[in-house]
Amino acid sequence: MYEFDWSSIPPSLPFLADGMILTFKITLTAIIVGIVWGTMLAVMRLSSFKPIAWFAKTYVNVFRSIPLVMVLLWFYLIVPGFLQQVLGLSPKTDIRLVSALVAFSMFEAAYYSEIIRAGIQSISRGQSSASLALGMTQWQTMQLVILPQAFRAMVPLLLTQGIVLFQDTSLVYVLSLSDFFRTASTIGERDGTQVEMVLFAGAVYFVISLSASLLVGWLKKRTV
Repeated sequence: MYEFDWSSIPPSLPFLADGMILTFKITLTAIIVGIVWGTMLAVMRLSSFKPIAWFAKTYVNVFRSIPLVMVLLWFYLIVPGFLQQVLGLSPKTDIRLVSALVAFSMFEAAYYSEIIRAGIQSISRGQSSASLALGMTQWQTMQLVILPQAFRAMVPLLLTQGIVLFQDTSLVYVLSLSDFFRTASTIGERDGTQVEMVLFAGAVYFVISLSASLLVGWLKKRTV
């Protein structure tokens, strides 16, 4: 019968904390950039100018049709040189981390875009008409009237997508990045306690995700 050995966890906590910091860094960056870029995509997709609407629709459909792990590998294997030139990165920069940040941000933007587009379309058209009648431009109407109301209603959905994103960050193992899960797995392999470390990592993900889900549920009640 297998005997669990949890003794390697306490001395490994500093290393696991570093891994969690990297996990949160990827998560928060992808959420912020994803929401900003996703908002732009949603507005573009609702545009009456067909080329812009077509570009946004194609972007969303392409990224939503490709597995995230494949997007990560594409950005790491194909795009590093392009990223270094465009972003002016130093040769000492960890291209794996930059690739992960860009890949997650662009991938999540496609999903945030659909959430935001649905939120925008849920706002009554009468409000847009009233704003235009008062002399506001379409951009002012979108910025000052539509988006604030849409985001208020979308907060629970945006946070739910953020929880999914947090869980998906474990896929950066394909880039050999030392996120929380990979750090736990590596420590387990080193100490011969891989089962215990994977179970511990799963428990941490569960507690964080459950806490965030409870927060989402509380926000839903507040917005109803």
